[in-house]
Amino acid sequence: LVFFRDDEDTFKILIATDIHLGYMEKDPVRGNDTFVTFNEILEQAQKNEVDFILLGGDLFHENKPSRKTVHSCLESLRRHCMGDRPVQFEILSDQAVNFQYSKFPLVNYQDPNLNISIPVFSIHGNHDDPTGTDALCALDILSCAGLLNHFGRSNSVEKIDISPILLRKGRTKIALYGLGSIPDERLYRMFLNKKVTMLRPKEDEDSWFNLFVIHQNRSKHGATNYIPEQFLDDFINLVVWGHEHECKIDPFPNEQQRFYVSQPGSSVVTALSPGEAVKKHIGLLRVRGKKMNLQKIALETVRTFHMENVVLADHPDLFNPDNPKVTQAIQAFCMEKVELMLDNAERERLLNPRQPEKPLIRLRVDYAGGFEPFSVHRFSQKYMDRVANPKDIIHFFRHREQKEKNDSDINFGRLVSRPASEGMTLRVEDLVKKYFQTAEKKVQLSLLTERGMGEAVQEFVDKEEKDAIEELVKFQLEKTQRFLKERRTEAEEEKIDEEVRKFRESRKKNTEEEDEEVREAITRARAHRSEDSVLVAASSDEEIDISMKGTGDSDDSLPATVTRGRGRARGRARGARGQSSTARGSSRRGRGSTTQESATSSRTYRPVSVPAKNMSIMD
Repeated sequence: LVFFRDDEDTFKILIATDIHLGYMEKDPVRGNDTFVTFNEILEQAQKNEVDFILLGGDLFHENKPSRKTVHSCLESLRRHCMGDRPVQFEILSDQAVNFQYSKFPLVNYQDPNLNISIPVFSIHGNHDDPTGTDALCALDILSCAGLLNHFGRSNSVEKIDISPILLRKGRTKIALYGLGSIPDERLYRMFLNKKVTMLRPKEDEDSWFNLFVIHQNRSKHGATNYIPEQFLDDFINLVVWGHEHECKIDPFPNEQQRFYVSQPGSSVVTALSPGEAVKKHIGLLRVRGKKMNLQKIALETVRTFHMENVVLADHPDLFNPDNPKVTQAIQAFCMEKVELMLDNAERERLLNPRQPEKPLIRLRVDYAGGFEPFSVHRFSQKYMDRVANPKDIIHFFRHREQKEKNDSDINFGRLVSRPASEGMTLRVEDLVKKYFQTAEKKVQLSLLTERGMGEAVQEFVDKEEKDAIEELVKFQLEKTQRFLKERRTEAEEEKIDEEVRKFRESRKKNTEEEDEEVREAITRARAHRSEDSVLVAASSDEEIDISMKGTGDSDDSLPATVTRGRGRARGRARGARGQSSTARGSSRRGRGSTTQESATSSRTYRPVSVPAKNMSIMD
């Protein structure tokens, strides 16, 4: 790390991660926070005349951002990143490889139809990753509009080759590597199996400054639910780590791998946790030759966040759980603490007038030891006009006390207090796995795997793939049926159960095949969703056409047997002219259903009644 002046050989790069545009956009107080701070980041890029901006994922908070969010983002990028100032660096690598998933595989500032003054390079995060039939994300919209360069994308679940964008300014050369968000467990396994390769330039490979931007868990959330730094190649000079929201932007050396790690953190508070209370910064990275310098820039428009912990049991002189008025005493004590935090926030705002007026306040109260919590709703009413998060000011929790063991050999390492649930990240797959591990035997999975089901549920929750679970069940059922048929298993329940159990265990061990199963099921779900949207659009047009023809003829009137559905799919339940409801009304999941459903529907499952002696494996 060195200090040097700007010259024709020095790259100046603005670094930021986890901007989360659109977070709480409907909140009357905090709705514009992300947009204001994003504009400040771009203003800093203009002010410092950077060569380019590097974003480390999660530019958007939602996978499908609202029109307001997309519009505000486009407006900001156009206002700050377009202009006549010439770009001072060149790209030496094959851009058809670097931007192979773009419709325009060319860096935006080289497009003759665009006038770009500050190029923006970004990988995607876990909030704005590619989904849907065409595997598109919000960044692809910005890329197609020519306002951003989306790189670091990989669709393969078997092998990842990371090809760098090769940049040169004067005598300084940067190899920019990027890897967009991938499920941590999958990427961990791929690193472990040597399936991730970082390609290096053939000529003078030691003369390049190697910069890698990644968006994964850095802190350990589980055995394989993070990416250890030692997995990364040791030829890297600097890693910009996205996804973690706590600001640790000062480059920290990894002595084992001999590179530095910078964790810029988020630019907006998205959780009322200790890590988010750290002052927010972005970075101005200067690179000349193989040397670098990272200057911290404090963000001035971020809403201030003050947090404090209180353990009632630590104040026996103030609180006695047997005192009938102890609850009032606790409430008065909490009010004092909140007022003190508000005073500190006001003093901080006087030093920085760009800060929003109402601060975020959080008081965590541990009421273990026989105490009772008071009404948070009534308490919050006093601060409606003074705090940005009045409903979340107080958080009551009880610290779980360790049970005493009779064994004389005690592991004191396990007695260290663990962080409260507020600071932990709960993942859908983990919840599904834990549920089935602790469930009764009669509701345990016997054909599906916990991992596959967890992935499908996560797609359903996070990406709104409504058919993901149904398609996974159907896919794994068909695969098991084919297996039993190939094994020529006799149609006896006990033998079938044993073969299914063996097949399930073999699938659980083959994690790559299971990944492929889930991917195939999700692809099917996306394809069905696309078909449904086409059908809904077509039926809506037919409904309009029917309503204009009048009801004079019996052929034009709606069949009496039709049951009116709900929502957008109801048009599918109405018969078109001259057609019965049976031919047109078949649907799934009860939306727009009719009294006569098509028995041949490929997506409707009914118990089959077949005599036992004639039963086949498929039955």
